[in-house]
Amino acid sequence: MIGAGSALLALALLGGLLVLVALAWERALTDAGADGELTIRIDALLPQTQCGRCGHPGCLPYARAIAAGEPFNRCPPGGASTIAALAELLGAEPRPLDPAHGQELPRRVAFIREADCIGCTKCLPACPVDAILGATRQLHTVIAELCTGCDLCVEPCPVDCIELIAVSPTPPSSAAERRPVAT
Repeated sequence: MIGAGSALLALALLGGLLVLVALAWERALTDAGADGELTIRIDALLPQTQCGRCGHPGCLPYARAIAAGEPFNRCPPGGASTIAALAELLGAEPRPLDPAHGQELPRRVAFIREADCIGCTKCLPACPVDAILGATRQLHTVIAELCTGCDLCVEPCPVDCIELIAVSPTPPSSAAERRPVAT
């Protein structure tokens, strides 16, 4: 009985801590005033791939950097359309994509060749959006609807069984259409 009470107390404390962290995050954005609002608006325009190609660990850190004055043309997944939207928001002239950060490609998702997967799990921590399912020595698969095509899972795969395939830009309307389709 005492163990159960201690466990409930620990869960309540953890829940309270999470609420405090969330409130602190919200407060930090609010305290930032116009910069915080600008960051939120910039982040909403970014593609949320979390790929790091811009030189930042994700889209929100890049949005903060743009709000602070960093160039807004370093997002290959967003490409020209995102750069144009950011330029409009910032009241600046659109610039071409900075080639040092990559090139614009069609939307892609990761695909694991199941026959080659050895279940090593090295792709799991590499995925910034948890779009890969699998366990040690078990077959892995990608949830195409969650995959952002960031390419971060490809390099850690020791058997090179992960590839990125271009997918249709229009969202699927039926379960049969949800599978990645090479273009």
